[in-house]
Amino acid sequence: CCGKMAKLKELLQKSENRICADCSAPDPNWASANIGVFICVKCSGVHRSVGTHISKVMSVTLDKWSDDEIDSMVEVGGNSQANAIYEAFLPEGYRKPHPDSAQEERQKFIKSKYELQEFLEPSLRIVSNHPSDAGKQASNSHSASSKSEIGMVEFIGILNVKVIGGTKLAIRDMSSSDPYVVLTLGQQKAQTSVIKGNLNPVWNEELKLSVPQKYGPLKLQVLDHDMVSKDDLMGEAEIDLQPMINAAASFGDPELLGDIQIGRWLKSGDNALTADSAVMVTGGKVKQEVTLKLQHTESGEVTVEMEWMALNI
Repeated sequence: CCGKMAKLKELLQKSENRICADCSAPDPNWASANIGVFICVKCSGVHRSVGTHISKVMSVTLDKWSDDEIDSMVEVGGNSQANAIYEAFLPEGYRKPHPDSAQEERQKFIKSKYELQEFLEPSLRIVSNHPSDAGKQASNSHSASSKSEIGMVEFIGILNVKVIGGTKLAIRDMSSSDPYVVLTLGQQKAQTSVIKGNLNPVWNEELKLSVPQKYGPLKLQVLDHDMVSKDDLMGEAEIDLQPMINAAASFGDPELLGDIQIGRWLKSGDNALTADSAVMVTGGKVKQEVTLKLQHTESGEVTVEMEWMALNI
């Protein structure tokens, strides 16, 4: 994989890829793995909001890339090649967003470029299942209805949640359960794979969520996968993100700090913690391990490790 990663880094070093494909901001460290472009942190938030079926956002420096993802980036060949396709029919005099553009302008352009594919050669467009949308989008671009619900949200950071495992989970089938975990934050959902017939599952799966400016608690649910009927709830809990995000904000750049504890979320009667949970800086990253006693169920605990990456916009 290291050889492959070197290929990706090499591609990133090409001069055309040293600026964001969408707004030309310098030194982009994010990419859309399925589109094949390198993008800046502000545009990555917009890409994330249009959904992974359109753009799969990854960090060049922080994420583990699969060989396939790297191959597809290399195959596209970088920003110039991709823009030659996605901006082939950019109207004359059209002004692309610039590094300081407002989120709204960025949002409108990225949606038009990739989701509605308005600037693509007509024969290549694959959004024909919504032919009316493109026209509608153009005619009411100033009215509120064209703003996608999640689209106008400004993200303040990315939360990486490693769902480690569960213990003594509740029985929902004859003698066991097929558990999986669903995380919900605002409009976003992410879930782990299903582990068959196990009340003490180990997932060790990483899920990624963008955190909006106005964020509430992270909701965690454990469900029993059922082939026939609706999946049964095996308990749920809420995680308060404030201790971690506030501590990180007050301590500044974690890469400049040694390994220290910067905050704490205290166990109380009002939360699901099994013990106090420390917010730590380890190896330049802000992390917090949390073990939760599942609510609304007869038994079970789940442990997750969260990592917070602030987008310093």
